[in-house]
Amino acid sequence: MKQSHHRQSLPARRIAAAIAVLTIVGLVAAATALASPRRANAQIRVLAAASLTNVLPQIDNTPRFSFAGSDALAAQIRLGAPADVFASANTSLPNALFAQGLVEKPVVFTTNKLVLVVPTSNPAGIKSVFDLKKKGVKLVVGTPTVPIGSYTRTILKNMALTSVLSNAVSQETDVRSILSKVSLGEADAGFVYTTDAKTVAGKVNVIKLPAWAQPPVRYGIAVVKSTQNRSDAVAFINKVLAKAGQAKLRAAGFGAVKKGATSYAAG
Repeated sequence: MKQSHHRQSLPARRIAAAIAVLTIVGLVAAATALASPRRANAQIRVLAAASLTNVLPQIDNTPRFSFAGSDALAAQIRLGAPADVFASANTSLPNALFAQGLVEKPVVFTTNKLVLVVPTSNPAGIKSVFDLKKKGVKLVVGTPTVPIGSYTRTILKNMALTSVLSNAVSQETDVRSILSKVSLGEADAGFVYTTDAKTVAGKVNVIKLPAWAQPPVRYGIAVVKSTQNRSDAVAFINKVLAKAGQAKLRAAGFGAVKKGATSYAAG
């Protein structure tokens, strides 16, 4: 009887031992997978200025993009929102985040200019920026803290036209909101980037602004320090800085960077 019992229990013990080994192997494999993130499948989060909505996915469509006013995006980073890259329509916001230790040292990756846009129907008969002084003109501008709003106020100050802000019927949190209101005929005029005007060709008329009144519009980009995907974030920025990326920016109407960075290696 004892021998019979031994013959029956031995296979059972072997099966139990095999299951235990497989369980341990499985746990080790799972722990290894967690400890070693699969870079090839990583999807980085890029917080970018609204004016970059069309062009950045043309340069690289793999990241998860969040487009909004640069000031709102900077506020999200300060609050600890998950992000890997910050691309701003100015340099002051990323520089401020750098000073706070929240992003790596920013680099300038492109430039832009401002224009005045009016609906193609142009009900207010606006032919120049000076026509904004007319009574009853419905002007749309950016808020003072968003880059487009700050640049707009600099131009108006340079041209001694700050009084036209009294005709502002709305202050928007990003440039695409300004563009939308003008193109839909909800406003008589608005200040946007020349690149934004290009995205709604045929829906707005563009009035150029004098070069001497334009502030320098430089876009800054940086890796967010809290990223867990730094190598992917750096690779994305380098795509933007590379010749192919810069060519796509120029095709969209953005300006080239004089003596700009050709690679990103900030730490």
